[in-house]
Amino acid sequence: MTLDEAMGKLEEMGTEQTKKTFLRHGASEPLFGVKVGDLKKLVKDVKKDQQLARDLYETGNYDAMYLAGLTVDPRTATREMLQQWVRKAYWHAVAEYTVAGVAAESPFALELAREWIDSPEELIATCGWSTYANYVSITPDERLDLEEIKAYLHRIENAIHEERNWVRYTMNGFVIAAGCYVAPLSEEAERVAGKIGQVQVNVGQTACKVPLATDYIVKVLEAGRTGRKRKTCIC
Repeated sequence: MTLDEAMGKLEEMGTEQTKKTFLRHGASEPLFGVKVGDLKKLVKDVKKDQQLARDLYETGNYDAMYLAGLTVDPRTATREMLQQWVRKAYWHAVAEYTVAGVAAESPFALELAREWIDSPEELIATCGWSTYANYVSITPDERLDLEEIKAYLHRIENAIHEERNWVRYTMNGFVIAAGCYVAPLSEEAERVAGKIGQVQVNVGQTACKVPLATDYIVKVLEAGRTGRKRKTCIC
């Protein structure tokens, strides 16, 4: 499959209704408005050509960028590629999901998460917190730096409400991830979640809501799923 063929298929799959939804959530042209379920129909073919996966991201088309995140092999991602991707992530969904998911499963997950978290650019910092949150969700507890994660929890406790809009959202997600996926820190994460309470984020003209971290962590605890890791954070 060539890049032109892939873009043609994406255009055929797009709908005006889905496009309007994405635009309302913060996307911008160019995009076709392809549902994720339809994007996954192309994953098998694109995965065969890793250069195609990378070329799709470079188009700047949201649907193509999302497909790139589903198909690129994170084990082969270079640091330079990930830095380029995060700089091209022009709205929070690309930074928070596409780039963060690939980065979290790459060999550079921790070093980039730490670097990005401290970025003065909102979307890069957003990606940093999401990358680390995704990383803890797939990594065995014995391989995690629990003291570092605890330090980040305390940083969030003290600073979340003064942070930038989408950084607040992914900081809240980091607390949830620590509470749900890192068994030794579940109690501490729940305490921090209770301290920060409801996090206010401007989500634009959408029905999206910021999850209350305490409720999320307790729900997982009561279901007996605390510490249960995910196989992948790319979806």
